[in-house]
Parts: sequence; structure tokens; C-alpha cells
Amino acid sequence: MINVDLLIFDLDGTLIDSRRSIVTAVNLTLRSLNLKEKSFDEIISYTGHGVRELLSKSLYPDNEHLLEKALAIFEDYFAEHSLDETVLHPHVEEILEYFKEKILLVVTNRTRRMSEIALRNLGIIKYFKDIIGGDDKTCLKPSACPLDKALSHFMNNRQKSMIIGDMALDVLTGKNAGILTCAVTYDIGKKEDILKAEPDYIIDDILELKRIVH
Repeated sequence: MINVDLLIFDLDGTLIDSRRSIVTAVNLTLRSLNLKEKSFDEIISYTGHGVRELLSKSLYPDNEHLLEKALAIFEDYFAEHSLDETVLHPHVEEILEYFKEKILLVVTNRTRRMSEIALRNLGIIKYFKDIIGGDDKTCLKPSACPLDKALSHFMNNRQKSMIIGDMALDVLTGKNAGILTCAVTYDIGKKEDILKAEPDYIIDDILELKRIVH
């Protein structure tokens, strides 16, 4: 086991399963613009890099001029309905309670506002010292920038800090910031992509953090 004082969690795909909510919101946006809906798998393949890129790829190649309008439609709908089909992943609340004496943060490419809505309504916002969202498009994962912000505010001991995420993107972010990395295999990220990114740890259930971190 390793001594870690700061645990940084990705949101979508790590703490929460929001896949159906995201797909519903994207297809609602496309319908509102009189565009053809896309499949579940195609939309999910566009996730991880923030809402702007999600919608840009969903509109590409013929309708990118509608991006700003699409963002407004998506964000209005998602603010009201983001939890309609969103749930906590198994054992998330248990692991947060277990590690509540440590510094727990969320770093996500989802906007801070939308992250807070999800965490508050799912009853786990109380566990986190801060939420670093993807509001600044120049400071998104896999850049080290959001993790550098987190570390500068709470501690700068990178050897005792770990990011936990479900995508190779999260692993690369941790490596870029020089901290420990742990990948989970139960949501969006493909295991083969995660393995290529070479995380320090891979787990199939978030409860397995108990055997890694003390």
C-alpha cells in the first residue's frame, strides 16, 4: 500500500454513470436543430474532452456553424435534466466515506456549474474540498494545468497525490502533472487504451482503492 494524502477524482465515468443522460441531451440538441440523431456508441466516443468538443464532433462536418446555438440548447436542457438517467457508480459513496479524512477533489472537463449540480443532487458534494471544472478551455485534461491548480491550492507533494479516472485521458493528465495514476475499467474508457497509457494502478471496482491507498 502507498501513502496518499490527496485523491483527485474524475467525475463522469468514475464517480457517476452519466452516459444515458449525455446521449439523451445530445440527441435532444440535434433534434432541436432539425438534425439527425446519433447512436449511443458514437456520442459516447466523443466524450471526455468537455461539452464544446462533444457537440462540435456531434455536429461535424456539416453543421459546426451551429455550435454556439447547440451549446445553449444543450446546457439549458442538461441543467434541468442531467440527473434524469444518471446514477452513482457502485461503492462510490462508501469509498468517499472511507477516505473522508484525506483531501478529496474533483477535476473534470465538465463545467464547474454542471459538476456541482450532479454532486449536490447525488448527495456526495460534501466530501470534496474543491471542484475544478473545464470552464477554461485552455486548461483542460490531458494538460497538467487543472492538476497544477489543484496541487497549488491544497498541497504540492506530487508523490502523495493520485488521480483516479476511467479514461486514458485521465492517466495522461496525471503523468503530465507528475502524480500517481489509477484507472478504473467500468465505464467509458476502453481497457486497451487505458493499458497503453500505463497507469500506476488499474482497478475494476472503486472499492479496490482500499487495498492500494492507506
